[in-house]
Amino acid sequence: MTTQFSVADIELDLHRYPSEQESNLQAWDAADEHLVKHLTEIEQTAVTTAIINDNFGALTASLLSIDSQWPLLLETDAKTSQLGTLQNLAKNKLSSENIQWVNSREALPNSVELVLMKLPKNLTYFAHQLNRLSQILPQGTQVLIGAKAKSINKSLLEVFAKNLGPASASLTWKKTRVITCVSDGKVRSLPQGVNWSIPELKLEISNLSNVFAANKLDIGARIMLDNMPKGEFTSIIDLGCGNGVLGLHAKQVFPKAYIHFIDDSEMAVESARQNWALNNLNTDGLVGEQATFGWDDCLTHLNEGVRPDLILCNPPFHQGEAITDHIAWQMFLQSWRALKNGGILHVVGNRHLAYHVKLQRIFKNCTTVESNGKFVILQAQKISKKAETHEAEHIEPSSTAVDSSQPSEPHPQSGLYGARK
Repeated sequence: MTTQFSVADIELDLHRYPSEQESNLQAWDAADEHLVKHLTEIEQTAVTTAIINDNFGALTASLLSIDSQWPLLLETDAKTSQLGTLQNLAKNKLSSENIQWVNSREALPNSVELVLMKLPKNLTYFAHQLNRLSQILPQGTQVLIGAKAKSINKSLLEVFAKNLGPASASLTWKKTRVITCVSDGKVRSLPQGVNWSIPELKLEISNLSNVFAANKLDIGARIMLDNMPKGEFTSIIDLGCGNGVLGLHAKQVFPKAYIHFIDDSEMAVESARQNWALNNLNTDGLVGEQATFGWDDCLTHLNEGVRPDLILCNPPFHQGEAITDHIAWQMFLQSWRALKNGGILHVVGNRHLAYHVKLQRIFKNCTTVESNGKFVILQAQKISKKAETHEAEHIEPSSTAVDSSQPSEPHPQSGLYGARK
């Protein structure tokens, strides 16, 4: 794996996030290089520029290396993208002080004069991003998109025309092209969430545009819902929550539990938040917030005071267009560290991913709960003498019921983060 980015006299040291991950994937691709090459060839000056879907900051670092005062707005739905960009700016001694950050739901300013984008895998999400740009870009504003040449076809160009303005593609370079879209100045309305139901669980689900399995229950989640763990649990994390369906059903099965929803996608976290409110799952008699929501890179910034006794996990094995198992490794390792001693990690995954090998290595135990031709549910329990001493330093709940003779202070397990993100 190379970390040396070199294009048009720009030299950068770029790493994926987290930098200690053991994968052979680099932090940029040829489409990043093509966009930077194009900007230098046209001698682009430093105007207020929105950068969208900059996976680990290659575009951001390139512009700041050209002009440290280049005014930038960065939009991303992925927490790892934000953290990776900050990591790479620091590695290259580039300041992030003048960068304005937004997620894919927050309002964009009207001051944007140029837009740089990477084409995301999810074209529904991409159309949503173009709709957002149509609401603030004046007629004639250029949007430059880096993409693999094989991804560009007539139907994709029609997505541009429908949602922002006419587009054309450059010649191919390193199997990539730069698409130039010119805003037509027409304002489009933003798409609404996709709504559907799970009648047998009496759950209503709403998904925003960049959430996995946007309009139906995915097969992995289905087998997980049918095979929830046995026992009594009071603090549950839905790790990689997506729309939150696993955590929602966990609350139905374990009504005295506090549920923590965590995902790398801000839209996923917001979908889970909306679905919690939509299904009205609060249990009478519990103190504090019964559901908390964290936009995070796995459990990286989890409050040390949260000691779950159950973690539900349906790990992704894609990051963008890259196939990788490092996310699953990170989820399993951080779950072992976060779990209360005796706590359970309950995992669903494709059989061919061989998660049982990873879990056995980390937890020293692994049990197959259920399997079919494609998926398997695995369960691992944290058993650690060292953890017993560590947990004694944390406040553990003695009861989840309200004691009317005591002040109604937040339950120790109801806070996901020290400060709301």
